[in-house]
Order: sequence, then structure tokens, then C-alpha cells
Amino acid sequence: MSRTRPDRVAIFVDGANMFYAQRILGWHLDFARVIEYFTRDQELYNAFYYTGVQVPPDLSQRDFLTALRHLGFTVREKVIKETFDQASSSTIRRANLDIEIVIDMFNTAGRYDVAVLMSGDGDFERAVELLRSKGKEIIGVGTRGMIAAELENACDRYVKLEDIRSEVEKVRPLA
Repeated sequence: MSRTRPDRVAIFVDGANMFYAQRILGWHLDFARVIEYFTRDQELYNAFYYTGVQVPPDLSQRDFLTALRHLGFTVREKVIKETFDQASSSTIRRANLDIEIVIDMFNTAGRYDVAVLMSGDGDFERAVELLRSKGKEIIGVGTRGMIAAELENACDRYVKLEDIRSEVEKVRPLA
């Protein structure tokens, strides 16, 4: 009896989106557990993490990104840019990495069967539709109140972090 190979999974984490999701949820993700959860009985092709970085670097963010690299993540960074919004008289800090996520999703599409997109950003709707038309299964991941309806509808399925908390939450060791 011939055995078919397990599906290959690629994970794409919109770091800014997940940062705010964790703030809303009041608990932190354990990215090692995230990989375990989404690759059960499957093979991990790669996990990507996209984030803006400050110059000079924030040491806690540096440590976090180093830990992700040790877990096997490919970390994509972009320097945060500051602009002054005259209407609100406030400084806006941004590092939009949506295009980098989409480029990696398409550039590596021949190496995975299932893409896990950890974002609630509706800007990914068209990319998700195109990848699905090429036979890729797309699983969206986010938190209630931060999921664009168009992205949720475009994905094959959408997983709410609240529903998998026991599987992916960072467990703090007892003192």
C-alpha cells in the first residue's frame, strides 16, 4: 500500500496584527506551540514572521526575534517610519509589510500545500483568492473584532485564537 506524503505547511505571521491581537486577548502566543498546532500530522515547509523594527533596536524585540529564529522562523524586518499627522497633531509609526507577505506566499507556493495566514487584514483578500485558485488551502488566523469580513470569507477556513487558546497560549512557568 502506498502512502501519500503529508501536506506541507507554510506559516505567515503578520507580526503587527498579532501584536495587537495579543494585546486585545490579554495573553501571549507561544510560537513553538503555534507551529505544533498547525503542523499536526503534516510537515512544516517554513514559518515566516514579518515585523517593523525601531532604530536603534528595542532590546526586548531583538530578543524576541532571536528566539523566533531559533524556532526556525524566517524573520523579515522593515525599519519603522515616522510621519507627522497634522490633522491629529500626532506622530504615526508604521512599517507595512503586507507586500513582503504576499511576495513570500507566491514565491514559495510551489513548496507548500497549506498556507496559514496569521492576520485579520482585509488587504490579503485578493492574494488569498489567487492562491486558492492555484489549489492552495488557506487557513486564516486572528481574533474576534480584528478580522476583516472579506479575508474571513476568502479563506478556506478561519481560526479564531480564542478558540485555540489552550493549544497556543504561552504558559508562564510557576515561580
